[in-house]
Amino acid sequence: MTGKTQTSNVTNKNDPKSINSRVFIGNLNTAIVKKGDIEAIFAKYGKIVGCSVHKGYAFVQYMSERHARAAVAGENARIIAGQPLGLELLGGESKEELN
Repeated sequence: MTGKTQTSNVTNKNDPKSINSRVFIGNLNTAIVKKGDIEAIFAKYGKIVGCSVHKGYAFVQYMSERHARAAVAGENARIIAGQPLGLELLGGESKEELN
Protein backbone atom coordinates (compact mmCIF):
# COMPACT_ATOMS: atom_id res chain seq x y z
CA MET A 1 0.00 0.00 0.00
CA THR A 2 1.42 3.38 -1.00
CA GLY A 3 -0.42 5.47 1.57
CA LYS A 4 -1.93 7.62 -1.17
CA THR A 5 -5.56 8.49 -0.56
CA GLN A 6 -7.78 7.62 -3.47
CA THR A 7 -10.33 10.16 -4.57
CA SER A 8 -13.97 9.33 -4.89
CA ASN A 9 -15.45 8.45 -8.27
CA VAL A 10 -18.31 10.82 -7.49
CA THR A 11 -18.46 14.54 -8.24
CA ASN A 12 -21.52 15.95 -6.51
CA LYS A 13 -23.49 18.26 -8.79
CA ASN A 14 -26.30 18.59 -6.22
CA ASP A 15 -24.35 19.88 -3.20
CA PRO A 16 -24.85 23.67 -3.12
CA LYS A 17 -21.63 24.15 -1.13
CA SER A 18 -19.51 22.47 -3.78
CA ILE A 19 -21.37 23.22 -7.00
CA ASN A 20 -18.80 25.80 -8.15
CA SER A 21 -15.81 23.62 -7.33
CA ARG A 22 -16.39 21.19 -10.22
CA VAL A 23 -14.41 21.26 -13.46
CA PHE A 24 -15.65 19.70 -16.69
CA ILE A 25 -12.85 18.32 -18.87
CA GLY A 26 -13.93 17.82 -22.46
CA ASN A 27 -12.27 16.44 -25.60
CA LEU A 28 -10.52 13.81 -23.51
CA ASN A 29 -9.03 10.72 -25.15
CA THR A 30 -10.21 8.24 -22.52
CA ALA A 31 -8.87 5.29 -24.51
CA ILE A 32 -5.41 6.49 -23.43
CA VAL A 33 -5.94 8.88 -20.50
CA LYS A 34 -7.09 7.28 -17.26
CA LYS A 35 -8.38 8.57 -13.91
CA GLY A 36 -4.91 8.49 -12.34
CA ASP A 37 -3.55 10.64 -15.18
CA ILE A 38 -6.28 13.24 -14.66
CA GLU A 39 -5.66 13.31 -10.92
CA ALA A 40 -1.90 13.69 -11.42
CA ILE A 41 -2.36 16.65 -13.78
CA PHE A 42 -5.00 18.48 -11.77
CA ALA A 43 -3.78 17.79 -8.20
CA LYS A 44 -1.26 20.62 -8.39
CA TYR A 45 -4.14 23.13 -8.17
CA GLY A 46 -5.59 21.87 -4.89
CA LYS A 47 -7.12 18.94 -3.07
CA ILE A 48 -9.28 16.82 -5.35
CA VAL A 49 -12.25 15.25 -3.56
CA GLY A 50 -13.79 13.52 -6.58
CA CYS A 51 -12.85 12.52 -10.09
CA SER A 52 -15.09 10.71 -12.55
CA VAL A 53 -13.99 9.72 -16.04
CA HIS A 54 -16.46 8.95 -18.80
CA LYS A 55 -16.09 8.26 -22.52
CA GLY A 56 -14.58 11.44 -23.94
CA TYR A 57 -14.85 13.62 -20.83
CA ALA A 58 -14.26 13.82 -17.10
CA PHE A 59 -15.20 15.80 -14.01
CA VAL A 60 -12.85 16.87 -11.23
CA GLN A 61 -14.20 18.22 -7.96
CA TYR A 62 -12.00 20.29 -5.67
CA MET A 63 -12.36 21.30 -2.04
CA SER A 64 -12.84 24.92 -3.09
CA GLU A 65 -13.98 27.03 -6.01
CA ARG A 66 -10.63 28.87 -5.95
CA HIS A 67 -8.80 25.65 -6.79
CA ALA A 68 -11.23 24.82 -9.58
CA ARG A 69 -10.78 28.27 -11.11
CA ALA A 70 -6.99 27.91 -10.95
CA ALA A 71 -7.19 24.53 -12.72
CA VAL A 72 -9.33 25.90 -15.53
CA ALA A 73 -7.01 28.87 -16.03
CA GLY A 74 -3.87 26.75 -15.84
CA GLU A 75 -4.83 23.78 -17.99
CA ASN A 76 -7.32 25.08 -20.58
CA ALA A 77 -6.26 24.01 -24.11
CA ARG A 78 -3.51 21.74 -22.74
CA ILE A 79 -2.82 18.94 -25.21
CA ILE A 80 -3.03 15.43 -23.78
CA ALA A 81 -2.78 12.31 -25.95
CA GLY A 82 -2.86 14.52 -29.05
CA GLN A 83 -6.07 16.35 -28.16
CA PRO A 84 -6.49 19.88 -26.73
CA LEU A 85 -8.58 19.78 -23.56
CA GLY A 86 -11.66 21.94 -23.21
CA LEU A 87 -12.18 22.96 -19.59
CA GLU A 88 -15.17 24.63 -18.00
CA LEU A 89 -15.86 25.67 -14.44
CA LEU A 90 -19.26 24.27 -13.59
CA GLY A 91 -21.94 26.12 -11.77
CA GLY A 92 -25.62 25.45 -11.28
CA GLU A 93 -26.87 24.90 -14.82
CA SER A 94 -23.75 24.73 -17.04
CA LYS A 95 -23.58 21.02 -17.84
CA GLU A 96 -25.21 17.87 -16.56
CA GLU A 97 -23.24 14.78 -15.66
CA LEU A 98 -24.38 12.00 -17.94
CA ASN A 99 -24.19 9.00 -15.64
